[in-house]
Amino acid sequence: MASSDATSLQLYLRLLRYVKPYWAPFALSVAAMVVTALTEPAFPALLKPLLDGSFVHKEGGLLVWLPALIVAVFLVRGFASYLSDYAIGWVANKVVMDLRNAMFSNLVRLPTNYYDNHTGGSLISKFTFDVLQVTGAATSVISVLFRDSLTIAGLLGWLFWLNWKLTLVALLVGPPAVVITRAFSNRLRAMSRAEQTAMGDLNHALEESIGCHRVVKVFGGQDYEARRFDAGANKVRTFNMKMTSAAAANVPLVQIVVSVALALIIYLAVRQAATDETTVGGFVSFLTALLLVFPPLRRLTGVNQTLQQGLAAAESVFRLIDERPEADTGIHEIGRAKGGIEFRNVGFSYPGGTRPALDRVVFSIDAGETMALVGASGAGKSTLANLLPRFYAPDSGQILLDGVDIATLKLGSLRANIALVSQDIVLFNDTVAANIAYGRLAGTSETDIVHAAEAAHAMQFISEMTEGLGTMIGENGVRLSGGQRQRLAIARAFLKNSPVLILDEATSALDSESERHIQEALETLMKGRATLVIAHRLSTIERADRIVVLDAGIYAKLHRLQYSREASG
Repeated sequence: MASSDATSLQLYLRLLRYVKPYWAPFALSVAAMVVTALTEPAFPALLKPLLDGSFVHKEGGLLVWLPALIVAVFLVRGFASYLSDYAIGWVANKVVMDLRNAMFSNLVRLPTNYYDNHTGGSLISKFTFDVLQVTGAATSVISVLFRDSLTIAGLLGWLFWLNWKLTLVALLVGPPAVVITRAFSNRLRAMSRAEQTAMGDLNHALEESIGCHRVVKVFGGQDYEARRFDAGANKVRTFNMKMTSAAAANVPLVQIVVSVALALIIYLAVRQAATDETTVGGFVSFLTALLLVFPPLRRLTGVNQTLQQGLAAAESVFRLIDERPEADTGIHEIGRAKGGIEFRNVGFSYPGGTRPALDRVVFSIDAGETMALVGASGAGKSTLANLLPRFYAPDSGQILLDGVDIATLKLGSLRANIALVSQDIVLFNDTVAANIAYGRLAGTSETDIVHAAEAAHAMQFISEMTEGLGTMIGENGVRLSGGQRQRLAIARAFLKNSPVLILDEATSALDSESERHIQEALETLMKGRATLVIAHRLSTIERADRIVVLDAGIYAKLHRLQYSREASG
């Protein structure tokens, strides 16, 4: 139990470190809490002598000014309450934004096997749900414990001296309070819809970064994705603050209504004459104190649930923040490579696998040479392609680029020399130009982008779009055909102009016309590059300089099957 308490304390102290940069607005909120807490027990305590003095001594002056004084006191209290809620809400939303950015900054740098072991939904939940629970523990718990504890202590101390029967008068303020709450509910609902839309856009950017993490890594798009995510997170924060403003204004307005009702009750009670059971001052004082004690008491009783939910969520959030980024053990920069690749006795097994995915694989690709890799599904073709950019590290053996072990190269230097065109085409919900000039290629001149698109046989359909290169292509290029999407991916590889090219089933599942355009584009792209081609279609691999078969006899079988289908067709 002591260990659990220590862990909870450590988590909570770590949460407070995210609050520390915003100590000024947090201190302002605490100061406003003190003002609010002091006005609540002081107000009913002052009512009794004032009213009893008016009734006993018939001092008309007090009677005239008392209603205005009550409203004035509640205006001060309402302003302090609004300021406190707004400031603590501002801090909370900044903490949410900082935690999300910290998680995302680490997320785009995590190794590939982390994505293999975690679903996209569970990761998105950390950003959209868990982080909100965390800030509840970091900010609202402090607010409740500090302000409401002081308020309840003062009010309870005063209520011991007064008559509990008069609490039924509180029912008089119910109807107007409901009307005000309903009006603010409409505002909150509208802001909530806007926030949900912004959150959907934020989740979309997150889903793309998770699903497209290989392209983000190879093309160096981590910083670009982080900036795009930051813009979405800031938009969500803006709508959250509008909701906080409306919610914070609701409470003091209801309390102002309560003060007006109390002023009216006191005025009528003085005019009609009070019973002998209590003084008029005692009557109004008790009623006011009783009304003020219930909201903080309700919040205080629920604070433990908020705290425990926040601590549990903190474990989830910090677990992602603390995940070790992709290991970059390299110490050398290679510059632009010539492109010679060599696999020396490479072995690799996936965690939990029943047999090695690769076992003592040996082959080489000369600079400018095209090698086709064929084999049955599960033979290890894609595994080889994933080892080259170091998405995974081999269990044994070495992979060399221009005679240098890629394990000794810095990841940025290695991946700058590799371009990837795969069957699973990765496009972003951005313009055509931004998808071609992605990541470190951002900022490329339009002329170079056009040249790359022309080389990829893509400029013809791009020029027919309403806004040309500036056309938004939708989620993963949903507004484009399969062939068009593939040609944009090829144009991206053209623009990168890397000496090493990986083609992973780049022409699969395409119609004949699209395949013709893409095959021509790929032939141009492969010239002068060390190219590793993974394909089942004979047309893709028949022009290769060499063919590596990972399962004996597969290429011959593939040749016979493909041509027998064409002959029978």
